[in-house]
Amino acid sequence: MMLRCDVVTLFPEMLNPVFGQSILKRAQENRLLDVRVHQLRDYAFDKHRVTDDSPYGGGCGMVLKPEPIFYSLDAIKLAREEIRIILPSPQGKRFDQRMAEDFANETKSLVFICGHYEGIDARVNRGLDLEEVSVGDYILTGGELPAATMIDAAARLVPGVLGGALSAEEESFSCSLLEYPHYTRPYEFRGMKVPEVLTSGNHAEIKNWRRRHALENTLKKRPDLLQEAVLTNVEKEWLEKSQVSGLNTDVSSHRN
Repeated sequence: MMLRCDVVTLFPEMLNPVFGQSILKRAQENRLLDVRVHQLRDYAFDKHRVTDDSPYGGGCGMVLKPEPIFYSLDAIKLAREEIRIILPSPQGKRFDQRMAEDFANETKSLVFICGHYEGIDARVNRGLDLEEVSVGDYILTGGELPAATMIDAAARLVPGVLGGALSAEEESFSCSLLEYPHYTRPYEFRGMKVPEVLTSGNHAEIKNWRRRHALENTLKKRPDLLQEAVLTNVEKEWLEKSQVSGLNTDVSSHRN
C-alpha cells in the first residue's frame, strides 16, 4: 500500500525539507509514501508567470488566480489519473484522527492546494470537486503547514511506515483516548522514579497500568474524548467515581 500525495504551492522550499527528513523520508524510500510538490508558477503561462492579482471590488491583499490552479490539476490528473482534492482552509471541516485514517486508506492521490495571500479565486471552489479542511480555528499565512500536517498524520498510519504494527494504534486519539505516560532511562532523575510496575516484567500488569493511566490522562485533559471511547463496565465505574472525587494525576501519582 502506498499513500500518494501532490501539493500545489508557491513555496516548495517550505515543504521539501519536511518530506525529506526522518520517518517521511524513509517512507518514501520504502515506497510507502509518494509526495510530489508542484510549483504553482510553472502553470502560469503569461510572460511574467503571474499567479495572483488584486480583488474585484477593491480591498487589501492579493487573490490567487484560478487559471494556474486549474492547469496544475489538469497536469496532475494526467500523471495520477484519480485524485482527491483538499483545500486547507479555516472554513473547512475540522481535521482529526479519523480523517487522517481516511486519508491513509485513500487509493486516489491526495492533492493539496495551498492558498496564500488574501485567498483564492472563488471559481476554484465552484469549478472543482474539492474538500475544504481546517487544522484549527486560526489563520495561517498559507496552506503549506496544514498540508504538511495532514500528510504527516496520514502517512504514519500507512502499514509499515512506523515499523511496529501497533505503534500507531496505541497512540493518542487512535482509540479515542490520550496516551499513557512514557518513561525511559535513567530509572531515577531528580527524585522522580519510574513506576515500579513498568520494570516488573509483568506484561499483564503493565498493560493494565497503561490503560488506567490513559483513562486518567484523557479524563484530566480531554474528557470530551471519553464520549466515543469503548470502555468496559469496570472502567466506566472507575471514571464515574473519579469524576465525583476529583482526579489527581501529577507526576507523583504515577505509581503502580
